[in-house]
Amino acid sequence: MPLAAKIAWNTAVQIAGKAVSTLLGLAAIAMITRSLGQTAYGEYTTIIAFLSSFAVIADLGLTLVTVRLISPAGADEKKILSALFGLRLASAVLFLGLAPLGLWFFPYGADIKIGSLIVWPSFLFIALSQILIGLFQKYLRMAQAALAEIIGRLVLIAAVFLAIRAGGGLFGILAATAAASAAHFAGLYLMGRRLAAFGLSFDRNIWREAIRLSWPLALTIALNLIYLRADILLLSLLKRPSQIGLIAEVGLYGAAYRLIDVVITVPFMIAGLVLPVLAAAWAAGHKERFFYALKQAHNGAVFLAVPLVVGTIMLSDDIVRLIAGPDFTAAAPILRILILAAGFIYLGALPAHAIIALDRQKKIIAAYGFTAATALAGYLIFIPLYGYYGAAWVTVYSEAAMAAANILIAKKYSGWRPDWLASFKSLLAAGALALVLAAFARSGLILKIAAGTLAYAAVFYLIAGQTRKDWLALWFKKEK
Repeated sequence: MPLAAKIAWNTAVQIAGKAVSTLLGLAAIAMITRSLGQTAYGEYTTIIAFLSSFAVIADLGLTLVTVRLISPAGADEKKILSALFGLRLASAVLFLGLAPLGLWFFPYGADIKIGSLIVWPSFLFIALSQILIGLFQKYLRMAQAALAEIIGRLVLIAAVFLAIRAGGGLFGILAATAAASAAHFAGLYLMGRRLAAFGLSFDRNIWREAIRLSWPLALTIALNLIYLRADILLLSLLKRPSQIGLIAEVGLYGAAYRLIDVVITVPFMIAGLVLPVLAAAWAAGHKERFFYALKQAHNGAVFLAVPLVVGTIMLSDDIVRLIAGPDFTAAAPILRILILAAGFIYLGALPAHAIIALDRQKKIIAAYGFTAATALAGYLIFIPLYGYYGAAWVTVYSEAAMAAANILIAKKYSGWRPDWLASFKSLLAAGALALVLAAFARSGLILKIAAGTLAYAAVFYLIAGQTRKDWLALWFKKEK
């Protein structure tokens, strides 16, 4: 099978797996929000946001560096993976170990502080899982990674169900979250060992090389953390007039944000699949292959992003009511704002990974620094004035700024240009989607989604022209 076809096949399989995983994840969210209510879910969201901040720092950029180190021909993947696995374990224990301790210095209630200790193992397993993803990406075996994720989601649903039945409350839900992450890691580890017999080592030479390559990524990740997690944490801390309480407001914001977290996994999934191809093509001087892969992947991300944004804006009330429950209907206006941020993430994810393939990570640091500083200032100014609406709009600004920066830098150092014509065609097709959703306004949510999706796909197919031919060529084009 041609390489491009393998990418297309893995993308299709992973999208199918991600669709199943997403549905299971949404089912888990529905169970958790209905069980906990606004305030307890706000506590849950605060804990997850706080610990994930330390998890982001613990990443050190190793997830993406792993793909780059094991992708070149002749790379000793067993030795490299074993060393990176050891480095990830060390960094995760170091940074994540500080998280529950640090939480005790914040003015949170006992439930949040104790809950962080219960769910802490979840982030350790997630950190270790991320290293293994690079192995599946190299061999284009993302179906196995998708299977492991589905296993984790099934365990999550089962464990949440048992926790609710046992009346475990917040602590029971957090324990279920940790169990699901352990199951996900176990699935990845067992299947990954079939591809490469890696172990656990502490090779200082590989560690030094990995850190040399990853420090720009680590710095940008740390800056990214400021605008990625500061909104939820500052919502839980900054005093402001509130009729339902700060933590309850975090619960509403967190419900909308959690829905966004689910849908933004797709562009990073596509980018992760394409990154080894981009890195190998650029290193070998095959610019045509680099441009072709980046163009098609970016067009695909835009093709998915446009109906997602338009559809969510029009269906936000129904979506929130169906997934989070009637107690969270006030989260719908927040979702309508945050989905714009998701759209910008779709636009910027592929160029961001292209920058890594170009080995130009240092060039993006200034953009991250500027965005982090201005976003933090925005949160501090607008959250006290406008609460979660202020936080949401600042989040949109930060993702838009970074998407623009990633596109401009990828364009500058590679010569790649976004296919704005294909994007415009997606917008035209989204007009048909909007008309159909308006016509089916009184129908059920599932019927609306089905009719709108069909209308969007049909109109895009009719007007796509060369874009359609390029996507079909992914399956049949012979490699040069």
